Amino acid sequence: MLLALAHVESNDRDNAIGDNGTAYGCLQIRAIYVEDVNRILGKEQYTHEDAFNRASAYHMFIIYTDHYATERRLGREPTTEDRVRIHNGGPDGWKKPHTKAYWKKVKKMI
Repeated sequence: MLLALAHVESNDRDNAIGDNGTAYGCLQIRAIYVEDVNRILGKEQYTHEDAFNRASAYHMFIIYTDHYATERRLGREPTTEDRVRIHNGGPDGWKKPHTKAYWKKVKKMI
């Protein structure tokens, strides 16, 4: 899943900068995503620039989606689709219509 995400988001480029300079790295992580990850962790562990490091980007994805893609929040066991759509659309991305097309791109790569 993470390899597919990196391909869709940045064409596998760790140094990618997108969305008018607001999204960084292979997973195109925004500063607000990093801030939320740090809030979840309860400490300032990451900076936005850490998104350029693939291992850090993957770790942030796991922290973020583990926090928001839970059975308690979704009312069912979370799926890969839920995690991908949350990454793309924020905490409630799993139910936002605009994230369906994004999921289809990632699913095709998987």
